[in-house]
Amino acid sequence: MNFVNFCIFAVVMLTTGCAIHPKTGAPAASSLEVALLADSIQSLGLKVDPQEAKTAAEAAFVHAQHLSVQYQVTDAPLIHNTKVNLGLRTRGLCWHWARDMAARLNQAGFKTLDLHMARSKPESFRIGHSTLIISAKGDKHTDGIVLDPWRYGGKVFWSATEADSKYIWLLEI
Repeated sequence: MNFVNFCIFAVVMLTTGCAIHPKTGAPAASSLEVALLADSIQSLGLKVDPQEAKTAAEAAFVHAQHLSVQYQVTDAPLIHNTKVNLGLRTRGLCWHWARDMAARLNQAGFKTLDLHMARSKPESFRIGHSTLIISAKGDKHTDGIVLDPWRYGGKVFWSATEADSKYIWLLEI
């Protein structure tokens, strides 16, 4: 390769490399995932409105994906936290996810569902963690479902609160 070709090659590589951005955002949820979460939310109680359960499930998945793009998530959660703490990213700590998810879901004005901000106690080698829990109206957070998009970088982890084996959830005051 002569010098001119090398220079052209270098310019092309540098300019296209600068134009390529790392992929951000979690993959979209499947309709099956949304339906399963909606069914689980509806099963929280006989008074839970099926349309509210569906709205909550759709909003949780769509907004988590939106936040993963907004937060520029390209790494595992703890690496992303480090970037936030170093000032390389502005948002994306677990409590950002929880509060932003709560703000979005509160917009729905649910009549048969309650939202709870929750946190875990830091265990010996674990850090404290925050999340959002959804329950039937009037029920305790421990009777609800954890909606945790931080855990998988924008892909919503969900589980019955008591069945979440990673954390013991306490109501945030």
